[in-house]
Amino acid sequence: MIKSFTWVALWCSGVVTAFAQTSGPIPAARAVTPVFSQLVSFSYPSGFVPAFEDSKPGGYIQESVLRGETLERWTQMLTLSGVRDLAAHAQMTPSRFAGSMAAGFKNACPQSYAAQGLGEMRVGNHDAFAALIGCGIAPGGTRSEVALVLVVKGERDYYTLQWAERAEPVSSPVALDAAKWSERLQRLMPMKLCPRVPGEAAPYPSCL
Repeated sequence: MIKSFTWVALWCSGVVTAFAQTSGPIPAARAVTPVFSQLVSFSYPSGFVPAFEDSKPGGYIQESVLRGETLERWTQMLTLSGVRDLAAHAQMTPSRFAGSMAAGFKNACPQSYAAQGLGEMRVGNHDAFAALIGCGIAPGGTRSEVALVLVVKGERDYYTLQWAERAEPVSSPVALDAAKWSERLQRLMPMKLCPRVPGEAAPYPSCL
């Protein structure tokens, strides 16, 4: 995925995500990940497999790709990220955070850039904002890229959940299918942030 923040390069290994099956008409995997001050839980779409996970004091990132694909060659990518202590900045909001991500895309592809806000929402008791951002010609010039971005303001930290898709490049602003991506957003729900329980280990039952 196109990355616009310097903190995404500040990674180190050692963080574990727990997966658990949830009951219902169509069983779905729940992913629960400790990210700084909270546990992040969301519905993990079928077909994805973890490919990369790293954390450093200021930033966290976890990337998953479709089974059979790699970090170098992928058609869809799911990314969970976190920025430590950003919620303490009074001027920052989920929509402004999403705007800064959109600016990174626009700088990368000014002629084929497109963005569309899906609106403010709540993730549990937390403020959130969802948007679509895309490049008709992403860096490298061999594909287009569209990303659904959900930004959540946690108790102390900021979190993003991103679902990106690559396709054939287009020279004009890339088309954004709001209905398609809104449905994918629902597939990630329910997302929630939970307090970390001292001594609790995977699969983090307090957040399931």
